[in-house]
Amino acid sequence: MNDRIKKLREQSLSTRPSISPERARIVTEAYRRPEVERASIPVQRALVFQALMEQKSIFIDEGELVVGERGPAHKATPTYPEVCCHSLEDLETLNSRPKTSYAVDEETLRLYHDEIIPFWRGRSMRERIFAEMRPEWKAAYEAGIFTEFMEQRAPGHTVLGDKIYHQGLLDIIKDIEEAQAQLDFLNDPDALDKQEELKAMAICARALITYARRHAELARQMAAVEKDPQRRRELEKIADVCDWVPARAPRDFWEALQYYWFVHVGVTTEYNTWDSFNPGRLDQHLYPFYKKG
Repeated sequence: MNDRIKKLREQSLSTRPSISPERARIVTEAYRRPEVERASIPVQRALVFQALMEQKSIFIDEGELVVGERGPAHKATPTYPEVCCHSLEDLETLNSRPKTSYAVDEETLRLYHDEIIPFWRGRSMRERIFAEMRPEWKAAYEAGIFTEFMEQRAPGHTVLGDKIYHQGLLDIIKDIEEAQAQLDFLNDPDALDKQEELKAMAICARALITYARRHAELARQMAAVEKDPQRRRELEKIADVCDWVPARAPRDFWEALQYYWFVHVGVTTEYNTWDSFNPGRLDQHLYPFYKKG
């Protein structure tokens, strides 16, 4: 283990996890917008994802070569009020419990009290699901006979294929546009639904490209003031990588790994899969790039 990895590992182990309200704020503001409220469900979610990719805080820490975080800092965990809106009591418990605690500051509590909880009361997926359950089910749940694992997160355990190692998102957007052009609104009763799904896919692809290019811009800004020559070269390389992927297919190992990581961060930022988004056979996907050197 080299010094870079040792330092990053120690940082990960020593940093206390915290709750970040940033995602909840961006999502809530996005769902308040009239154009989002009027849109179909797929496009709604795509526009909210676009807002996240355009607005969420980004940073590149000392020594990092592959960039991108779910939260605005290391181990700053976002919340997902559209899935399950935590109460103030939930947040206080997270802050004070002795095992696996998450730091919750006063600003987070204030934001939840003033904005997040009032907007999402009665709207979250958890509340909508529980409203449909029979009294017997609720009684068993309250008694602790079972827990509902999915009440606070979206379905995960999804396995990624190898498409991203052969196509950039610009290529995928072109495929989407071709599929849109082939829709048959006269004979296909599902054509309108397909149109909305394809529209949402294109919005998400462009949003992830924007997110990557924000990192490229930040890396160049940091390189311009970096005094250490080696780190300056690394930051310039990070900028080049983030300009290229995920917009285009990766050409080398660094670009392939960064492309995958942007996709992973995008998926786990869009919905709380509890990070159970599987890269698939990452060894097989990356080996051709590794072999090239």
